[in-house]
Amino acid sequence: MITDRARIVYNALPLDPGGGGVSTYIRELLIRMPGAVDADLLAAVHPHGACELAQGVAVLERPDAGGVRRALTGAVGFGSCDLFHGLDVDLPIRRPGLLVSTVHDLAVFDTPWAFPRHRIFGERLLVHHALRRADAVVAVSAFTAERLAHLLGRQSVVVHSAPGSAMTPPTSEQVAAVVARYRLPERFVLHVGNIEPRKDVPTLSAACRMAGIPLVLTGTALWGHVAPAGTIGIGHVPRSDLPALYGAATVVGYASRYEGFGLPPLEAMACGAPVVSTPVPAVTELAADGVELFRSGDTEGLAGMLGELLVDDARREELARRGKRLVGRLTWEDTARGTAEVYRSLGLRA
Repeated sequence: MITDRARIVYNALPLDPGGGGVSTYIRELLIRMPGAVDADLLAAVHPHGACELAQGVAVLERPDAGGVRRALTGAVGFGSCDLFHGLDVDLPIRRPGLLVSTVHDLAVFDTPWAFPRHRIFGERLLVHHALRRADAVVAVSAFTAERLAHLLGRQSVVVHSAPGSAMTPPTSEQVAAVVARYRLPERFVLHVGNIEPRKDVPTLSAACRMAGIPLVLTGTALWGHVAPAGTIGIGHVPRSDLPALYGAATVVGYASRYEGFGLPPLEAMACGAPVVSTPVPAVTELAADGVELFRSGDTEGLAGMLGELLVDDARREELARRGKRLVGRLTWEDTARGTAEVYRSLGLRA
């Protein structure tokens, strides 16, 4: 379809006000895209996601659906356009215009042991379909781009994501309010994210027990997994509470074995928290000097690192300063500009 003003349609169905990294990507990118391209922008969302869209992006509302039903809705498509962008891989079966797909990770290929079998099959099918048909693929990290090339032979353009715009250092009053609301201990290690195999919460929990400090867990347990005994679970935390929660933590711990981008440690750094993390490539490529790194699964090594940090206020403060400075280089304005350049590289005038 050729018009005087380009029409760009986004599959933003995964957008959820309480969602994690993919929802942050969709929300923050669509807030900036009206300033990055001169085009009519429309986003397909569920009703609960419509409130997350900014002015300048029209709403294509679709009924609530998850899993297979959501994938089928995306496969049907949302009408003709000059360019269609699947913000979490999915592309429609019938070509409405130029096709762009964002890939956040290839965990269902690289770590199948971490997922239910039915999810592996469905998500691999969606990825293969999108990569066969996309005119351009966006990868959120160089690590994800490398995995795309190595596993599936598909070249992509790296356009880094960034911490959510609300992730800024909290005030002491905000920290005190969150500590009271969740009845948090005076000192604790914080893990942000759901409890599932890739996150390796058991290693973090065991190290905290050895170091003698409580571990506070946000999120929920997925696919029948449970939180380790002795941890403090506070469940889902609204996005508005996260900066103060990061600010209240003595240390933020990230024991993940695999990430496509690794948003929680970057958010923690943006909020001024000291972070310890495994050296997952997606984290180290962006902020290796802003975190203390420990070997994946090394309970004793992590326990020793935590023990040293707990008694060294100056070291924690320096770590927090380095992290905040490094992660400050990542902006959603750059993400939007990089995404717009992908569109233009395909010949779209916008």
